[in-house]
This record gives sequence, structure tokens and C-alpha cells, in this order.
Amino acid sequence: MIKLDHIAVLIAVAAIAALSLWPLSGHGEGEHEEEHGDAGGQGEEHGNAGGQGEEHAAAGGEAVHWSYAGAEGPEHWGDLSPDFAACKTGRMQSPIDIAAGASGLAVGPPGHDFAYREAPLSILHNGHTVQLNYAPGSTMSIQGHQYELLQFHFHAPSEHTVGGQAFPMEAHFVHQDSHGGLAVVGLLIEEGGAANAALADAWAHLPAHESAEQTVTDVSVDAAAILPADGRYHHYKGSLTTPPCSEGVRWFVLSQPITMSAAQIKKFEAAAAPNARPVQPLNSRLLISPN
Repeated sequence: MIKLDHIAVLIAVAAIAALSLWPLSGHGEGEHEEEHGDAGGQGEEHGNAGGQGEEHAAAGGEAVHWSYAGAEGPEHWGDLSPDFAACKTGRMQSPIDIAAGASGLAVGPPGHDFAYREAPLSILHNGHTVQLNYAPGSTMSIQGHQYELLQFHFHAPSEHTVGGQAFPMEAHFVHQDSHGGLAVVGLLIEEGGAANAALADAWAHLPAHESAEQTVTDVSVDAAAILPADGRYHHYKGSLTTPPCSEGVRWFVLSQPITMSAAQIKKFEAAAAPNARPVQPLNSRLLISPN
């Protein structure tokens, strides 16, 4: 008879094998289209190098406006446009709550590697968040599958929660593979005493209101310096957290938060907060958590 602990190991191995196929499954099938949305509105998570995607172009070419409150807030996104249907009916939506006890299979994280380069500061406020577009050449590899860093942006309060508790902020590092598949690294941010040095120069140029992209040639940003020392993460399959809420996005929420000063957090809150979608049901999805 096979012992129960052997069965648990087999289940964990099978789960990791299934997850490793995610970026490959669906290419050439319906899921491939879900991962992008259409060319006119790909959401904050999929904004291209020019910062597009804050509004979604309807069939007639007119932008569908959405927000984080009132009649155009998250609870109504699915009714604003047929293209936003996934926001209302999707079963694999983001963000989610990560149980304090790290629910799901507790296994070691799969191999990953960040190869981020320093890049010129290119920053904009798209009306929903502050976004830093990243120059080509910075990548992340997960289980041998490579994604290029497109941009990162911020939410306040955090969109993902841990044990039902939100953090003051969250950063999303948005990556895309050669097939158009998306992988997003979620980085939780808590308040600390000192200013975050890796973000200090960017914050000095933080736009206070909606504005076009600005490239500051004599200022650079190093995405690698923003990441925490502990690279472990919670892994699940989800969606964009903004309309059109397209599914098929691979999420990696880092376990270790970083810190920013109270002044840095307040500066972002004054510019763009609140801009967080409420957590969505996990439903039958598998959440892979670190040991």
C-alpha cells in the first residue's frame, strides 16, 4: 500500500508539472486571445511600452470609461462593455486573498531567475495609476520559460491580501513572452521608517495627476534593486486586475514585502489612490505556496 505522504508528494509533483505548461497551453487556441484582450484596451497589467490601455476602445472606437468607485467602479465593470464580461463572469479572476497559513500545496518554488537591467526613467500617470515603462532587454525566466519586463505600476491599497489584510501598496511587474502570454510579479509594500532608495529618483518625478509619458534621460531606475532578497512566491493562474479582466495570466506574488516611507506612500496615495480591485474568489484554482 502506498503511504499517504508518498501520495502527497506525487500530487505536488503533478501540480508543478501542470503549472509549468501554463505558458504553453492555449497558444493557437481560445486562451491565447483571452491573455491579451484586443489591441485597443489591454488593461493596466498589459499596458504596452507607450502606456496604452487605461481605457478600452469599444467597437465603435469610443473609449469605455471605468474607475474604482461609483457607477463605473469594480462591481459594475462587467456591465460597462461586452468586452468586460470576464470582470463579472470569469472564474479565474485576480486579485485573490492569500491565506495566512499559505493554503494550497506547500511545496518549494520552481526555479526562477530575474535578469533586470538598469533603464532610463520613463514614467506616466494614465488616470488610474503611475506606471514606469521599461526599456527592452530585462527578463524573468520561470522553469526555463522567458518573459520580458514591459512595465511596472502601483496600487494603493494592495490588491492581493494576506489573511484578509491589505498592505498600504502593491507593485505589479508586468512581463510578456514571445507568444504574448503574460506573467505578473506582485510585490507587496508595507510602511517602513526610511525612504525606499531604489524608488527615490522615480518618486522625485512622480506625476501628481494624469499626464503623458515623460522620459528623464539623466535618471535611471533599476527594477532588480526594488525586489526583496527572498525570492519565494505564491503562484496561481489569474487575470488582469483591470478591465477587460482577461484571464490566462500567470501570477507570482512575492512572499517578502518591501518597505517605503510614510511620505512615499502618501505621495502616491495623493496622486492615484484608491486604485485597488477587491479580492476575487479562488474558486477551484490551485494556489502553490512556498514552504
